[in-house]
Amino acid sequence: MIFIDNEGCTDPKLNLALEEYALRNFDASTDYLLFYINAPSIIIGRNQNTLEEINQEYIDKKGIKVVRRISGGGAVYHDLGNLNFSFITNHDGKSISNFKKFTEPVIRVLNELGVNAELKGRNDILVDEKKISGTAQFSTGKRMISHGTLLFDTDMSEVGKALQVKMSKIQSKGHKSVRSRVANISEFLKDPITMDQFKKQLLTGLFEAKEAFEIHKLTEVEWKAVKELKAAKYDLWDWNFGNSPKFNIQRNKRFPIGEIDLRIFVEKGHISDFKIYGDFFGRQPVTDLENLLIGVPYDKNEISKKLDQITVADYFGILENSEFVDLVYGND
Repeated sequence: MIFIDNEGCTDPKLNLALEEYALRNFDASTDYLLFYINAPSIIIGRNQNTLEEINQEYIDKKGIKVVRRISGGGAVYHDLGNLNFSFITNHDGKSISNFKKFTEPVIRVLNELGVNAELKGRNDILVDEKKISGTAQFSTGKRMISHGTLLFDTDMSEVGKALQVKMSKIQSKGHKSVRSRVANISEFLKDPITMDQFKKQLLTGLFEAKEAFEIHKLTEVEWKAVKELKAAKYDLWDWNFGNSPKFNIQRNKRFPIGEIDLRIFVEKGHISDFKIYGDFFGRQPVTDLENLLIGVPYDKNEISKKLDQITVADYFGILENSEFVDLVYGND
């Protein structure tokens, strides 16, 4: 097994691009291990509806990045106190869904550090019934990724705030995350260590205590290809938000001008149907407004830009455009 050096990168989009590039392009006769630490971000599972997992207003305020990964499972919060590990191996037909195979060496090292960790359920590592790690897998058919988080010293208050969904009445076929009781590994260590020390001990332990092991440093050509993958996929709204399963939303609010009830249908990230109901009075038919929004990406900025073409008050009475945008796409 060869260790991939990501050169201390903390950009979640670049790290996920590196992971996928290594999976698809590195020597298929060799196993690889990758560590990466991300700046504050929410990493969404491949089959999830992003809006069902995040507190959009909070992440916008804090500048938290939202990135979809290629593996399934639930949404997780990453910050500089969270270490991610990724095993890149051949897919032998037995390893997929065999989380025990890839978590056992991690658990062994944690136990050597005095942390009484164990695999519970299908893919979680727990200590005293508190989750310290979640894992997921992805396979190309020939090669596979088995990766996971290790909550070492994560800001737990941010976890709750960033993943506390504020938009209700969303119905989709996306895989909804199940929230668990979580804890940091640092809470269970007898002697405190730094993240860097933890990373080194884990790495040495995973290589079965060998002091010297092979390290792969990416060439300029490889880094260029990783950055191109990032730009073509992980930087895009279409991948991170628009790739969500088909879903619909009901939004309802009473204003001084009356009640407005919206039914919004979203497919491939774009509004496929939009219906407005209510007891308001307006000069223009709301069907014109409904038709205006069909085909628009379900994204607050894009919706706002489209509505700049008209005056919302013409359809409802005294109502600001911004108030209507917040109803279409905003916290409850």
